[in-house]
Amino acid sequence: MKLIAKHHAFTRLCTALFFIGLNLVSAPSASFAITVGEEYRGGIVFYVDESGEHGLVAAKKNISGHSHGMVAEEFTWYDAKAACTRFSTDGVGGWRLPNSSELRKLYQQRNLVGGFNDHFYWSSSREDEENAWYLYFYSGDENHEAKMANGRVRPVLAF
Repeated sequence: MKLIAKHHAFTRLCTALFFIGLNLVSAPSASFAITVGEEYRGGIVFYVDESGEHGLVAAKKNISGHSHGMVAEEFTWYDAKAACTRFSTDGVGGWRLPNSSELRKLYQQRNLVGGFNDHFYWSSSREDEENAWYLYFYSGDENHEAKMANGRVRPVLAF
């Protein structure tokens, strides 16, 4: 009888541990909230969606260098895209040229992110084969320009 009682106690203990473990495995993982203005993955968060878990980070500075024949920090659209692809900071890669919608969001947070010039910044959005969209950071105006024109570059990273 004692053996059976010990067996039942052991069975109850194992069953309880099993269900506790099952609850731990199936419990939702702790979420984290990232806020606009926070430093994250080597840049500054400038947009966060409703979930607080996804958004966009801007590099802290414009990309240095320039396209052939242009002054410092000015790139053709083609060179701007390539420079963003090569860009890495704090060991984090995967940066890219923002599309026109992302660039507008970045413009809205330009004072928070900082380091922008009163110049136009390229987006990855194309108007046609010869032209791409830019946003002028002095006034907020956007337009398209020849892809061979000179513009500034601020890479972004999605999370």
